[in-house]
Amino acid sequence: MTRVHVVSDVHGNAKGLAAAGDGADALVCLGDLVLFLDYADHSRGIFPDLFGAENADRLVALRTERRFDEARAFGAGLWAGLDATPAAAIEAGVRRQYEELFGAMPAPTYATYGNVDMPALWSEYARPGTTVLDGERAEIGGLVFGFVGGGLRTPMRTPYEIPDEEYAAKVEALGEVDVLCSHIPPEVPDLTYDVVARRFERGSTALLDAIHRTRPRYALFGHVHQPLASRMRIGATECVNVGHFASTGRPWALEW
Repeated sequence: MTRVHVVSDVHGNAKGLAAAGDGADALVCLGDLVLFLDYADHSRGIFPDLFGAENADRLVALRTERRFDEARAFGAGLWAGLDATPAAAIEAGVRRQYEELFGAMPAPTYATYGNVDMPALWSEYARPGTTVLDGERAEIGGLVFGFVGGGLRTPMRTPYEIPDEEYAAKVEALGEVDVLCSHIPPEVPDLTYDVVARRFERGSTALLDAIHRTRPRYALFGHVHQPLASRMRIGATECVNVGHFASTGRPWALEW
């Protein structure tokens, strides 16, 4: 029997990540390692480290109310007061987190990017035993896993959002797989709606089309922290939101 543990939306939970592979033959990580701002605890993340929890409170309130233009203007005013450029300040914070998080990954780990990740930095921090895949396949215990990283473009403008066509090309490149792994879910309302944020997150029609067309055993994803439905079957495929690992610290287990 092979056992794989799957996590997504790690958002700075290095302690949990270090134990996530315990008892498993491999760990699969579906991205969002970075913690820019913790919506449950506004004192945690790169943003409050730079600007304090009170300003984080205000930013969260604006985003939650979907007042994105106001949120961008508010943020721009804060960034303008820094000595460093916003890009340099964010990258420095991301690098500190990546050093700790990649150091916590067990071997073997198969990982792909989330929408808040910075792919250009991963090669500097991924250690032997960690395989990074995006639009690529890997065989684990006799099953073929396909990986598609990143997210689609939104008003949030997170670091790794790409055009729909580019995302669809990565999905197409996988061909038929046994386990389809992505950061974002397929475009199904029950899977994309966050009941706490009270909004639909972006899902992928390309993933949904691939599920209908190629009928993988599983489609695994994260991104939506509190989904209306965490699991559903689409034809022959079991679709599973593996959970908001930052808050639960518990991996989802797949055995065969």
